[in-house]
Amino acid sequence: MKAFQIGAQEGLASLTAATLPDPVAGPGEAIVKPRLISLISRDVQLLKGIYGAKQHAARVPMSEGVGEVIAVGEGVSQVKVGDRVVCGHFASWLDGPFDTQVFAHDIGITHDGWLAEKVRLPSAALIKVPDTLADQDVAALASVGLTAWNALVEVCDVKPDQWVLCLGTGGVSLAALKLAKALGARVAITSSSDEKLEIARQLGADVTINYRQHPDWAQQLMLATHQHGADIIIETGGQDTLGQSIAAAAVNGRIVVIGVTPGQASPIPDYVSLIIKNVTLRGIANGNRRMFEDLIRAIEAHGIRTVVSKTFAFDQAPQAYAYFAAAEHVGKVLIEM
Repeated sequence: MKAFQIGAQEGLASLTAATLPDPVAGPGEAIVKPRLISLISRDVQLLKGIYGAKQHAARVPMSEGVGEVIAVGEGVSQVKVGDRVVCGHFASWLDGPFDTQVFAHDIGITHDGWLAEKVRLPSAALIKVPDTLADQDVAALASVGLTAWNALVEVCDVKPDQWVLCLGTGGVSLAALKLAKALGARVAITSSSDEKLEIARQLGADVTINYRQHPDWAQQLMLATHQHGADIIIETGGQDTLGQSIAAAAVNGRIVVIGVTPGQASPIPDYVSLIIKNVTLRGIANGNRRMFEDLIRAIEAHGIRTVVSKTFAFDQAPQAYAYFAAAEHVGKVLIEM
C-alpha cells in the first residue's frame, strides 16, 4: 500500500512517500480504509522534531480521519465490514478519568496513523458515523473537536449566556466557538488578522479582538463584557498569553490550557489576580471515546458543520503540510484518499 512516513523529523521535508505491506487485522483489531484525513498542529510539530521525543522514522503520521472498515480480526463485534468510522487518537482511553497511560497508544505518534491507504486500529476505539453526517464534518473531530468538547462540557460545564473566550483562530478555538454558540454561550475570539476575525463573526462570534491592534486585549475583553470577563477561556497560547488570560477571566473563571507549546514567559504571570479572582487553571489532553460519542451526537443534533480551508489529494500530502504550516488558513486542511 501507499503511505507516508515521518523520516528523520528534521523539518517538513522529512515526510517521505513509501510503499508498505498491507496491515493485517489481529484479534480485537480492524483495518480501516481512510476516506478523508485531517491535519492538526502536532502533525507539523512531529515532522520538525519538536513534539516530545523523536519517534521511529518509519512511523506513519496523522491522528484523525474518517474511513471505512474493510476487514476485522478475531473476536471483533463492535464494527463490521462496510461501517464508516472515526477513532480518538488516544485509542485505549475509552471512558473514565484521564490517566497518563493513555499516551502509550497515541495514533500517529506511538502507533501508525491515518496517512496511508489502510490503517490498523483497535476495534474497541472505533465509533460508527451516522449517515446524516458528511465525511468532512467528522474527519476533523478526533483532536480539536474532542478537545474543545472536553474543555467546554466535561471540564467547565458551559451554560447559556456564559462568556467563552477563544484565543486565536486555530482548530481548537474554532471548534470551541461553534460548540459554545450551539450550547447557548456568548463567545469572544482573538486574532491578529481582521480577515480571520470576519470569518469568526460569520461563525457566530459575539466579540472579536485584533490583538495586534490591541496588545492589551484582556482590557478590551473586559470592556466588551461590561467588566464581567470570560467565564471560560480556551487558552491555546501557552505561558506568553496566560497573564492576559488571567486578567480577562471573570470571578470564578476557568482557564483550560491546551497544547504543548509553552512559550517564554513566567509560568504563573499575574499571580495575585489568579488568587483574588478564585480562577481555576486546568490543563487537559484530548478526551475519551465516550466523550467522542457525545460530541458526535451534539454535532448531529445542532447541525454543526466543519469549516474547510483546503482539501489536497493523497499524493499532495507534502503540499498539505506546507500549506498548514504557513498558518494563513482558517478552517481545516484535509487530505482526500
